[in-house]
Amino acid sequence: MTCQSELFNVDERLVEQNQRLLQHLNTSRVCSQESNQLLSEILGYQLDSTDEIRLPFHTDYGRNIKFGKNIFINCDVTMVDIGKIIIEDYVIIGPNTTLLTTNYQTKNKAPIVIKQKANIGANVTIMPGVTIGKEAVVLAGSVVTKNVLANTVVMGNPAQEVKKGEVF
Repeated sequence: MTCQSELFNVDERLVEQNQRLLQHLNTSRVCSQESNQLLSEILGYQLDSTDEIRLPFHTDYGRNIKFGKNIFINCDVTMVDIGKIIIEDYVIIGPNTTLLTTNYQTKNKAPIVIKQKANIGANVTIMPGVTIGKEAVVLAGSVVTKNVLANTVVMGNPAQEVKKGEVF
């Protein structure tokens, strides 16, 4: 069986270290300051004090995630970040959402970008290579397989446009 480090050229020691940190983060009683410190160690940079990430939080690598300011990530969000994830300012992500930047069957990886003020509902899956536009809304339960334009509401599997124009 081929491991993740061989497929995607990642530092396996860093993966193991981050998995230990995630286990501690998600299973121990930690205050918000300790939580932010552990997340900062996982991400490899200081998490902004305006960001709120609810636990449990899951990632397979951690070092390829870039958070903006004033973001809110609800509980049980999973970020498979080998291909890079960028979340800009004022983004909201609902619980049980999954961001996938890799496809293990085809061994491809591609970044996910979520632009400013986007709102991602609960139980959403975002596939590799997708960009969610500024102020776009992805409704709960959607599977996003292609880019979402700015100021657009999408829903479904695969996600389809249901409204365009001023969203908020």
